[in-house]
Amino acid sequence: MMTSLVSSIIEFLTAHPHVAYLSVFLLALSESIPIIGAVVPGTAVILALSALVPSGVLLLWPLLVAATLGAIAGDGLSFWLGHRYHREILGFWPLNRHPELIQSSEAFFERHGAKSVFLARFVPGVRAFIPLLAGMMGMAVSRFYAVNVVSALAWAPSHILPGVLVGATFSILGATAKPLAILLVVLVAAGWAVLHIVRWTLRRGIPYLIVGIQRLRSWAGTHDTWLSRSLTHLLDPSRPEARALALPTVLLVGAAWLFFGILEDVVTGDPLLLADSAIYHTLQDLRTAPGDAAMIAITELGDTTVVMTVMIVVVLWLMWKRAWRTAAYWLVAIAGASALNTVIKVALHRARPGELLYSGWSAFSFPSGHSTVNVVLYGFLAFLIAREIRPAWRLAVALGAATLIFLIAFSRLYLGAHWLSDVLGGLAFGSAWLALLGLSYLGRQAGRIEPMGLLAAGCSALILAGGLNIYRSHATDTERYAVIVQTPTMAATDWWTSGWQQLPARRIDLTGETNELLTFQWAGGLQELQDVLQHNEWRASAAWTSLNALNWLTAQADPAGLPVIPLFASGRLPSLTLVRPRGAGATADSRLVLRLWVVDFELTNGRTAPLWIGSVVEERFSHPLSLVTLTSTQPDVNAPRSTLAAALDGGRLRSRPEEMADADWDGQVLLVRHGKTQKTMSD
Repeated sequence: MMTSLVSSIIEFLTAHPHVAYLSVFLLALSESIPIIGAVVPGTAVILALSALVPSGVLLLWPLLVAATLGAIAGDGLSFWLGHRYHREILGFWPLNRHPELIQSSEAFFERHGAKSVFLARFVPGVRAFIPLLAGMMGMAVSRFYAVNVVSALAWAPSHILPGVLVGATFSILGATAKPLAILLVVLVAAGWAVLHIVRWTLRRGIPYLIVGIQRLRSWAGTHDTWLSRSLTHLLDPSRPEARALALPTVLLVGAAWLFFGILEDVVTGDPLLLADSAIYHTLQDLRTAPGDAAMIAITELGDTTVVMTVMIVVVLWLMWKRAWRTAAYWLVAIAGASALNTVIKVALHRARPGELLYSGWSAFSFPSGHSTVNVVLYGFLAFLIAREIRPAWRLAVALGAATLIFLIAFSRLYLGAHWLSDVLGGLAFGSAWLALLGLSYLGRQAGRIEPMGLLAAGCSALILAGGLNIYRSHATDTERYAVIVQTPTMAATDWWTSGWQQLPARRIDLTGETNELLTFQWAGGLQELQDVLQHNEWRASAAWTSLNALNWLTAQADPAGLPVIPLFASGRLPSLTLVRPRGAGATADSRLVLRLWVVDFELTNGRTAPLWIGSVVEERFSHPLSLVTLTSTQPDVNAPRSTLAAALDGGRLRSRPEEMADADWDGQVLLVRHGKTQKTMSD
């Protein structure tokens, strides 16, 4: 679906490049409009369009001119609004709904003066408000436009040229460009999701934490025990570090809750384990040689050799600075995380996804040792450094550590070394351990350390030890983490009699949830099946193009002309999608949809044949207010399966256990194999 949609967009832009240039102009303009600039993903779309320059679809200079003019026009419009309406405009919707952005922008403008018009162009959040404030505060028009034009001339290349570079890189990669691009999107989306989940948790969790702390203080004030006295001392608001305890406390509670939730799913076999398999298959299908090389190098940065080197260098630095208490906490943090991780692994004995070259305790999977130890190693190092530096630099240190931890954890997923639940469990357990140690550390006086020296020591150890480990181990690890394609086989007669029951009865999506019934199994090539069904009014699903997608926004769309929504099954998209409009048992405004997914089995009977599993359902359409078209899948699967069986002569129905049947399904699965449909093809 994605490939056809992207191809259609590129074909359209090739024929109408002026649409792309106009879009870049409008997107650059929207970036400078308050509120709109925070909602419209202008930067992302401009980067995507810029990536088409190396292929010749778009030209560089018109893109640069469009982006520059749009940026100048956007700031100019915002400045004019502020100059014309002054502070009255701040009372209009939606500006009056975001007073915090106005306050931060005013502080930014007062701190930097006229330079703020230039600087804000590159600062998210305030960029759309500074020109407005400049007009409100009476900045000279000539001075504003001088800075406006200069900033636009710098801003446009900074957005266009990186996209051009990315496009040139992917054009060199050839066939590997597509999976690498998808992998990049997955990485960015996962990082964005993690960032927003953390921000949402902190925003929601801290108010509840404050209420909880107040209740604890009230309880401690009415009791005279060792625990109450300790809590009174720890939660004393007059202590300067009391406020600093809020964040690690929230992290401890949230991480512990997440870890025990994942542990429960692993022990009881809840849907998270089904998501494990789906995510595993999805990422393995995206693997390429360049992606493997990068991810293997990243995972080698988290190996035991590198961890031990960084740990030793940092502890020697702390001892040299006579920070004995901090050195002790550092050793307890790393050694404790590693020991506890091993204990949990041995207790659970969970197997890894693939047959990798691990032995002993390392052969067990939950939780991921790389995730656990590295979140403690670099998280505690960032914690020690951030306490001693200016607040302006703390975010950079935290983001640097978080990025490294996230990449190492993701590399374990990509390489198939761990399940998703292993990695999430390792991150949660490591975060809880880190928060617990942080709370204990903050509750005791520790000597001051030199943060920049500690940062230099830690980074130097990581670079040197990591580089050496990559140099020495990369060839071996390339073999260890190589994709091993071992498709299990089954005799065709065994599948025909009873082996078909080994295949799943329902589709499992990426979240691990079970969905519609899988009532069809096919042994043979997809082309043979498609040829047979096309003689019986089935046709290939409409491709996902920009024009076909717009058909969903009309009320007169032909059901057969609407593209089918692709659905994941165990991490894979359908290999074949067919539709049959107005089929037997369907209303005039409906269609039957057949989706087929490949399974990890091959049938043998003198020669091998692929095996596919599928669902056939009825989709009915509705047209609310005669404006759009919506679809709903009908629960009854017997009639659609019977229609499919009528088109495939030679198939047979097999029954699953009676307890699986219900009012919408009689418990039967249609089995068909190639060579048993020739009669239908000759009709």
